[in-house]
Amino acid sequence: MSAATDEQASQGGPAIATTTDLPQLLLDYARLQEQHAKLEARIHQSEQRRRAMIHIMDDLNRANKKLGDQRKAMLHILADYEQDRSRLARQTERLDSSRRALLHILQDSHQSNIRLENSRKAMIHIMGDLSETTAEMQRREAELREKQEQLVQAAKLATLGELTTGVAHELNNPLNNIGLFIGNVIDLIELGSDEPERVLQELRSAMAQVRKATEIITHLRTFGRAAPATREAVSVNRVIEESLSLMHEQLRLRQIEVCLSLDPDLPAIRGNPIQLEQVLINLLTNARDALRDAPQKRIEITSRFEQNQAVVLVRDSGAGVAAGLERRIFDPFFTTKEVGKGTGLGLSITYGIIKEHQGTIRLVSQPGEGAVFQIELPVSDTEDFAEQEVHPVVE
Repeated sequence: MSAATDEQASQGGPAIATTTDLPQLLLDYARLQEQHAKLEARIHQSEQRRRAMIHIMDDLNRANKKLGDQRKAMLHILADYEQDRSRLARQTERLDSSRRALLHILQDSHQSNIRLENSRKAMIHIMGDLSETTAEMQRREAELREKQEQLVQAAKLATLGELTTGVAHELNNPLNNIGLFIGNVIDLIELGSDEPERVLQELRSAMAQVRKATEIITHLRTFGRAAPATREAVSVNRVIEESLSLMHEQLRLRQIEVCLSLDPDLPAIRGNPIQLEQVLINLLTNARDALRDAPQKRIEITSRFEQNQAVVLVRDSGAGVAAGLERRIFDPFFTTKEVGKGTGLGLSITYGIIKEHQGTIRLVSQPGEGAVFQIELPVSDTEDFAEQEVHPVVE
């Protein structure tokens, strides 16, 4: 090197390479160009994923718009349900009357042959009515079960609509982080940074945020779809944590403190995770509404293993349930909320799901205290969780 070059290097300036370093510089330049092309491909891929996320947010907005139509459909379903139940009651009365008439005919049949013939004709007529009534009852039961499943799904979609705002906020955080990391990568490339590890770290961080957003959307889609009619091994603690992940933003915005005390050794139960998650979300929603005007806003969730059962307690610090309403809170369409604020189906659906799981749910707190709901679910004695068909029931 010349003396000027030595002086420039000693002052911190870039050193001018000699002609003997030119092949190495060309080799390094080709390597940097190859890395630059790879980084541009990854940036393009990240941009495509960002656009996909924007489309997903548009889908969520359209789904929210459809919610109004689905609520109207739920009201029609409820009206049909009431009509079918009244019709079924009338048909049951007809069946009882037919059976009583048949008994009278059999008692009087020995009096005369003519009367016996008339009784036989009447009996044939009644048996025809019985057959038709039985077939009609079976058909109505199938329709009733279908409407009950639609009712459960409609209530779940209504809950999903309430969760949309919080989920959108949860998605906004990873999207902002992705933009920040990609911006850092672009700055590093434009500045000609020779720190490939830093660039890779920024891209890995962006990919981690993409995976986080994907997990949120996957969980939301899983909860929103109709629950499959199967039973499997279910971790109760996992169900509680998944439910809280959907409700987290709503509870945070209302400054509600959530305290968990979960038994890490709680055995698995046999059940349907989507249905059980709906149970926890219904209880958390009720607790959220009960704490609206409470001076201390706190929800406690406890799980423990007791007498071969998984026991879950959901406690809030609200005003509790008024005296005399303990037995009615699980009745369909019963609600203490203002008109238009609730359908009165949340706890009824919760009761039906727990009953289908051979469990129990009850209010164990005293009036004037915060509401405490206790759920007991039987723990399976075997590790063989064979799938079996289940039918959700609205009590």
